[in-house]
Amino acid sequence: MTFLALDVGNTRLKWAQYEAPVAGSRLLAHGAVFLENIDKLADEEWDELPAPSRILGCIVAGDAVKRRVIEQMELWDVAPRWVIPSAQEAGVTNGYDHPARLGADRWVAMIGARHRLLARGIQKPCVVVMVGTAVTVEAIDASGKFLGGIILPGHGIMLRALESGTAGLHVPTGDVRDFPTNTSDALTSGGTFAIAGAVQRMVENTTRHCGEAPECIMTGGAGWKMGPSMSVKFELVEGLIFDGLLEIASRRFPVEL
Repeated sequence: MTFLALDVGNTRLKWAQYEAPVAGSRLLAHGAVFLENIDKLADEEWDELPAPSRILGCIVAGDAVKRRVIEQMELWDVAPRWVIPSAQEAGVTNGYDHPARLGADRWVAMIGARHRLLARGIQKPCVVVMVGTAVTVEAIDASGKFLGGIILPGHGIMLRALESGTAGLHVPTGDVRDFPTNTSDALTSGGTFAIAGAVQRMVENTTRHCGEAPECIMTGGAGWKMGPSMSVKFELVEGLIFDGLLEIASRRFPVEL
């Protein structure tokens, strides 16, 4: 019973095929394509992929992208299922005012982070950071309740906003420096410090609310760029959403022994 997990973000579709829909299952194949190349999946990356028995996806892109993804999966005789945030799933309680309006990627990443800690015997509050097109910073208490989270622009959006909204300001690539002395470095450092500061603030808020310091787990395509500039201790996890999808799948698709 092979299992295909899909993470469809605002920029890329990432996929991973596992031996079974079970947490810790062996990874068989994986890949990623930019959204503009989705229509080539069936003929290229998925052409020789063994037909999965189960498919579970997490998508934040619009309905048009979702339809294109589903069309590519018509080469297999299996209907995909999609994660819709609910009041509770896989031991995590959703504290959002309207649970279904929470981003599916945020929900799945929190589930992945929670179980990643539990697998190591750690039952503490947790701050989950995703650094991608947008940046999200979530807080979970020691019981697994999602307390709330913040959303801010990713590096690219910040820089494009400054370029379009400020006369004569162009955005070349700069370096992160403690005291930037040119515009390129000032822009890159400003965006990086904004994200690092948001994470630090959420860690402080969570510590104050829960009475103990949280673990911090970071993921996302641009997460590695943030490492040297972070002011709090963190663990960088590349496939956190896939971890969450496996946890959810193990409950939705129980493996028959």
